[in-house]
Amino acid sequence: MTVEIEWRRLRADELRRKAEEDAIVILPVGSIEQHGPHLPVEVDTMLGETVALEAARRVAAQGEPILVLPMLWTGLSEHHMSFGGTITLDDSTFLAVLRCICKSVVRHGFRRIVLLNGHGGNDNAMRVAADMLTPELEVPIVQFTYWYAAAEPIAAILETQTGLRHACEAETSMMMALRPDLVARDRIPLAKSNVTPEVSELVGGGMYRWRTLSAMSASGVVGNPEAATPEKGQRLIDGIADELARKLLNKDFWTLPFLSEPAHL
Repeated sequence: MTVEIEWRRLRADELRRKAEEDAIVILPVGSIEQHGPHLPVEVDTMLGETVALEAARRVAAQGEPILVLPMLWTGLSEHHMSFGGTITLDDSTFLAVLRCICKSVVRHGFRRIVLLNGHGGNDNAMRVAADMLTPELEVPIVQFTYWYAAAEPIAAILETQTGLRHACEAETSMMMALRPDLVARDRIPLAKSNVTPEVSELVGGGMYRWRTLSAMSASGVVGNPEAATPEKGQRLIDGIADELARKLLNKDFWTLPFLSEPAHL
């Protein structure tokens, strides 16, 4: 019997029982933004939701209760706006939406929340959200960006990149596996990244400057989509889902203390 993992497909009474079972709740967060001349604007949303669902299916198969909320399809994408096609929130709105969703989940009795990020521009704010909401809601809130959490299997599969970037070998491969009809293969040769140097390449690590994507890459691509294949894309999806599930199933990860006890000096 297949266990339903999608929050939106269950009735309220079924969700109450899931809370009683201490189910993990994953909120996948993506974006709607340009992805070069060859990919649709929904890439981060589609890939983030896919790896969330695939990881959750693996967790559920091991008998651990888990749910995936509907994808939060927009995030922080100001740095993509100059290309068109992008929808962005501002920081305060984004944090407020995350807070309202997490607060609603906790009010229904759930005690384990995962903020699964599928867009690089969301990363810093989602970390702030986890820092802010954990002491406020007094539940363990996990935040991660999937390509950092699954960096090892991704690196082992890619041939021309060390990790996932933007509209690149990895993202293009996964889209070829999931929705080949949305990949304009004839336009991949237009996706030359022509990337300008990173700040760290000029002055070393530990320094940060905000920059638009168009200031970094005239095509809106960072990476090498010409190396993409659908076979590689399916291996990436499976490898990422396996690694995320392995980490979410770690019992010690969830029982690690997260709120301080009163000090006794």
